[in-house]
Amino acid sequence: MNLPNALTLTRIFLVPLLVAALVLQNLRIEVNGAMLVANDLFAFAVFWACAITDMLDGYLARRWGQVTTVGTLLDPIADKLLISAALISLVQIRLLPGWMAILIISREFAVSGLRSIAAAEGYTIGASDIGKTKMVSQVVGVSLVMLSLRWPRLAPWALGAMWIVVVFSVWSAVDYFRRFWGRVDSSIKLRRRRELLQLERRKRKLERAQKAAARDDVTSSIG
Repeated sequence: MNLPNALTLTRIFLVPLLVAALVLQNLRIEVNGAMLVANDLFAFAVFWACAITDMLDGYLARRWGQVTTVGTLLDPIADKLLISAALISLVQIRLLPGWMAILIISREFAVSGLRSIAAAEGYTIGASDIGKTKMVSQVVGVSLVMLSLRWPRLAPWALGAMWIVVVFSVWSAVDYFRRFWGRVDSSIKLRRRRELLQLERRKRKLERAQKAAARDDVTSSIG
């Protein structure tokens, strides 16, 4: 296993730790009775560690020429697990409206579905600039919501950042659908036309063969 894939797996394994740090409000890390870090700051640190590995694994894979099928499959799964777990946990502790989490998570699964269909048709729909901006806005928005747990005065800024996340999520979803419809839908229609034409040719060929056989039978009967 190469280092980029190891970073991706590390991000996946850190997700349960992030959830525990957010949901367990009385979590404390202490040494000799002295508290080193509280749950909110610990969750913030874990989330940013995951975000940094997200940027680092892709960069190292491209830089070192270690792009693998496993890494390509695991990276988007790790991203969605991280964001989904963070959003659901923030809803659980009443720091985020539930509808926002549902909309953002639904967008992630919808785009994954479109990419899977496109891959089955031989097309790759890469991340657009809007999608990359969406990911950055998610990291910033979720981070502010986490920090508002300790500093409530950040709550309005956090909510505003999450509204920006919602806007970019919807915008990027529309962009993905537009690219999917433009490339994959046209390809599917063209393939179906070819299949219908081939079926029609086979049907005509069969009919000609049947007519030829019938003529041979008539000739044989006369002879």
